[in-house]
Amino acid sequence: MASIACNDLTFTWPDGTAVLDGLDLSLGPGRTGLIGVNGAGKSTLLKLIAGHLRPTRGAVQTDGVVAYLPQHIPLRAGRAIDDVLGIAAVRAALAEVTSGSVTEPALATIGEDWDIEERSRATLDRLGLDHVGLDRTVGSLSGGESVLLGLAALFLRRPDVLLLDEPTNNLDVARRQRLYDAVMAYRGVLLTVSHDRALLERMDRIADLRDGDVRVHGGNLSAYEEAVATEQAAAERMVRAAEADVGRQRRELIAARIKLDRRQRKGRKQAAEHRFPKVVAQERKRQAQVSAGKLRDLHVDRVDSAEARLEEAAEALRRDDEIRIDLPDTHVPSRRRVLVCDAVNGAPSGAGAHRAARLWGRDIALALRGPERVALLGPNGGGKTTLLRMVAGHLTPSHGSVTLGVEGVRYLPQRLDLLDEDRSVLDNVARFAPSATGNQLRRRLARFHLRGGRVELPAGTLSGGERFRALLAALLLAQPAPQLLMLDEPTNNLDIASVRQLRQALDAYRGALIVAGHDLPFLQALGITRWLHIDREHGLTETEPSDPATPALERSHPSL
Repeated sequence: MASIACNDLTFTWPDGTAVLDGLDLSLGPGRTGLIGVNGAGKSTLLKLIAGHLRPTRGAVQTDGVVAYLPQHIPLRAGRAIDDVLGIAAVRAALAEVTSGSVTEPALATIGEDWDIEERSRATLDRLGLDHVGLDRTVGSLSGGESVLLGLAALFLRRPDVLLLDEPTNNLDVARRQRLYDAVMAYRGVLLTVSHDRALLERMDRIADLRDGDVRVHGGNLSAYEEAVATEQAAAERMVRAAEADVGRQRRELIAARIKLDRRQRKGRKQAAEHRFPKVVAQERKRQAQVSAGKLRDLHVDRVDSAEARLEEAAEALRRDDEIRIDLPDTHVPSRRRVLVCDAVNGAPSGAGAHRAARLWGRDIALALRGPERVALLGPNGGGKTTLLRMVAGHLTPSHGSVTLGVEGVRYLPQRLDLLDEDRSVLDNVARFAPSATGNQLRRRLARFHLRGGRVELPAGTLSGGERFRALLAALLLAQPAPQLLMLDEPTNNLDIASVRQLRQALDAYRGALIVAGHDLPFLQALGITRWLHIDREHGLTETEPSDPATPALERSHPSL
């Protein structure tokens, strides 16, 4: 039976950075979702299991054929599809035999794979790549299609153990569904790193990697979160009980010290009045000192024990800080016209001879009023990013116009690269809010859990979660206050804690919001008021909230 077994698995980078420490993990057939904060070592663990890294200590054992899909697939643009699938040599041998040249080397190459082309096309079809010819090159595919092509290559190997690292990051809604279906049909040992809730809800178990160790919970993500919530409630009760015990023991220690002080004052007074013979007085003093020492040590030990229990209880509490902020300056009146896109189309300025070419089959017409929350869906390459960049003023359409009715317009691109990594967090945020004082910025950054000396560090030295919170602070604390906020696939590469913090920050946001993405659970949690779909053929169309992934194509012009 296929399996994964990690025993005392420890990994440290050459610079001394420890990632995993004595990790034990055993997995059999079934689907396991591996979660954890950014930097916890999830990708490192997959590479160790796949054999791409060697452990510092301990061992990894896998039974069966192992296939690994990395987060970033290194595919050359000129590489042929059949070569990526690993069937180029067999196809060449089949062509040789079909032409009448039957040789031993050709037969050996084919082996049992006489139906390899049919199986390859069936696998591509199952993943929504039925239009991809085996003789095409990788350069003709989109990023999402390249991911699915890599997955198809793994399935053709018929692996017993399948390792996937953030497989849905570059997939649109339709292609994500294809991947979900493929994952559900797989019957081997599946271990996937992901923050995609829809994918994690399809898991049989959740493995939580934290502080170099892993805990496995039976059930999907919802079951895991319910179990964690129960554990945290119990941990909070233990912390409260331990805090009460520490307070009680400290009060008893103070009371014992007061009592001892009174005894000592009384003894000194009696000695001064010569109530007892000198020998008796000295013996009473010695006994009192011994008794006082024992009593004092007893209460000190009790305080130390109570504090140790408190520390142990506190360690059971998770430190995934929540963001609680108020952003009243971002408020937009309900009747304020925020944005008008009038017959927008055409390649952006700078596209040379193709400047007048149409990007969409229908011109884009869009109007936003007040604090609307818009989800922008569509296939990869459909023009979501292009439209957002036109609204942000980064690109100029060759047809139509974009008119903004608010001053504060902020755009968060997919690459999350708005921070200068060589400058401190404080300096970065000050660039967006030049009139704010240093103390004001420090107070505001504290609400994003960036405090003390951390705000003086260069942005490039922060952890992934800290850097993301600094980016959020820079956007939401900007001057003028952002009244139109546009986010382009914001949950890509974010861990579950960061996604939750983003949602909390957006809960406090009072302006108009446009979010382009494929993460439907995240979008649905934002309180979206309008669902729009964009593609090259139909332009912009309205969709139904009950089925946001499907465009209402019968509407030639959305009601805006």
